[in-house]
Amino acid sequence: MKKELLIDKHGRVHNYLRLSLTERCNLRCRYCMPEEGIDLSPKNAVCTYEELLELCDIFISLGVNKIRLTGGEPLVRKEVGKIIKELGRRPIELALTTNGFLVDRYINLFKEVGLLNINVSLDTLSPEKFVLITRREGFQKVYDNIMLLIREGFNVKINMVLMRGINDDEVIQFAELARDLPVTVRFIEFMPFDGNRWSDGKMISAQEIRDIITAEYQLNRGTDALNDTTKHYHIPGFNGKIGIISSMSEHFCGSCNRIRLLSTGKIKNCLFSPDETDLLPPLREGYDIEPLIRNSIYRKKAQHAGMFNLAKRKNRSMITIGG
Repeated sequence: MKKELLIDKHGRVHNYLRLSLTERCNLRCRYCMPEEGIDLSPKNAVCTYEELLELCDIFISLGVNKIRLTGGEPLVRKEVGKIIKELGRRPIELALTTNGFLVDRYINLFKEVGLLNINVSLDTLSPEKFVLITRREGFQKVYDNIMLLIREGFNVKINMVLMRGINDDEVIQFAELARDLPVTVRFIEFMPFDGNRWSDGKMISAQEIRDIITAEYQLNRGTDALNDTTKHYHIPGFNGKIGIISSMSEHFCGSCNRIRLLSTGKIKNCLFSPDETDLLPPLREGYDIEPLIRNSIYRKKAQHAGMFNLAKRKNRSMITIGG
């Protein structure tokens, strides 16, 4: 018998699972991880490979038809190859968000399972500034892997988190990547998470991004899908697209269809929600966790976890959520 879909009290259907495979990462991006690092969850508190697949199958039975692998950095998880191969057999769209550092190792596997939609985080085109933002070397490796994905026919989106005084002078340079490359360059508003020293003054709003680009180019509004988090634009004569993710200044909560499953088996019904539902202990004890999932989704707030001042709320560091 077909089960009812996951619907919250505002009537939004949730069919998109963002699955964090690990809290670990090989970079230390300042908007994602506190400078002092994080305390990793103990090994026995992290879902095993089998438990992750079991949880995914439960969500699929409840109508989830898209799963995006996130982290930390998902490709540093030891069983990531097995996880990708197994999920590739499920009746879902499989996607990936990565820092790009390791994708060259998995190109053939991505093709084998049809994982063609890959978002790569890259916040600067300067090798020196890359070290400032990520606290690690590796710009050329990431850039070369982006070019590799494009040559191999993947649908690539480049995610750039804008921070005033750090990389806001590169907006035009990033937009111009879409002139010749078949990519979507996405500018993301800087969001507050524990340890990333967010402030209003550091955030570049969606309107300011548009103003910067339109001072140089004609920016035409594009078409967005029903549940898109991105507002799409096109510059005449450009091969690729421009996207703006305006989480702070122009929220898109009304059409939210996303569920976040942490590597520890906890689910968040909103990126900004401090409330979490722990699925792992009841799963290990053999209980039916469907009611827990349904209750969490049903209680989802209409907007931004019901908070009007996100900078004052308590939440995790981004690296432990997976975006």
